[in-house]
Amino acid sequence: MATFKELLKLSFKSEDTEEWLDVHFTRPIGLAFALLWNKFDIHPNVITILSIFLGVAAGWMFQYTDLWSNVCGVLLLMFANFCDSTDGQMARITGKKTLIGRMLDGFAGDVWFVAIYLGIVVRLWHQNVPFTDYQWGLAGLVLCALAGFGFHSKQSSLADYYRQIHLFFLLGKEGSELDNYQQQRQIYENLPKGELLARTFYYNYANYCKSQEQRTPHFQRFFAQWKQQPSETVRQQLLAGSRPLMKYTNLLTFNSRAITIYVTCLLGCPWVYPLVELTVFQAMYVYMHRTHEQLCASLTEK
Repeated sequence: MATFKELLKLSFKSEDTEEWLDVHFTRPIGLAFALLWNKFDIHPNVITILSIFLGVAAGWMFQYTDLWSNVCGVLLLMFANFCDSTDGQMARITGKKTLIGRMLDGFAGDVWFVAIYLGIVVRLWHQNVPFTDYQWGLAGLVLCALAGFGFHSKQSSLADYYRQIHLFFLLGKEGSELDNYQQQRQIYENLPKGELLARTFYYNYANYCKSQEQRTPHFQRFFAQWKQQPSETVRQQLLAGSRPLMKYTNLLTFNSRAITIYVTCLLGCPWVYPLVELTVFQAMYVYMHRTHEQLCASLTEK
């Protein structure tokens, strides 16, 4: 019988890619929930659906200006994240992985943040822009839409891609989810017309992979060459150059954004959050992207 500590380690993807806050806070709580719900034979997909409702409820609470509502929003979003951690850990421990689960997992986080951005828009609508007599109104909507759809989504998708690249070179194909557009598109085209759910997933997922590949031309050339001539030395060099960037992939996923939301909403200045997306997080994204592409370009020359 494995101990809690052993199960916790098994539920990690890798030490290179796990964030400190997740290792010491989110994952242990998620695993405790996973073991509890597994005793009642609750499927991971049910927990993912629960996380969607919790995340939407958090966004709803952030529209209010009183402290109690915002504290509730913080707690709801934290529990949504615990559920998100729980379903992944349960799936890895129990082997209960399904296509619907994979779809829901990616969908859940998107729904949370759409609800949060909308909550911020509603909250700002009748408030004045700082140091002016003008209300935010549509400007708040434009600001949050630009931060969410123009910046947040691209930052998160590339951070996830670099994490999967690192996991592939660290653990191999079985330890990562590094997929490519052609492969996923082929799966989509081979599916029967009647399988609408699966076709919808693979169509969108193929395009998701395509957007990642289009932004990483140097990695694509390096990867194509490495697959023809695998080299342990080059693999280790890629990992050595990629490892320092893993902290940026973590910063550009959930925890840093959530903490920024918590602080700005509790302090009554939620407009700061989308501005942080447009400046601080975007600067991290640009540095991470440029550094990884330069690393791949230099390895290709070698």
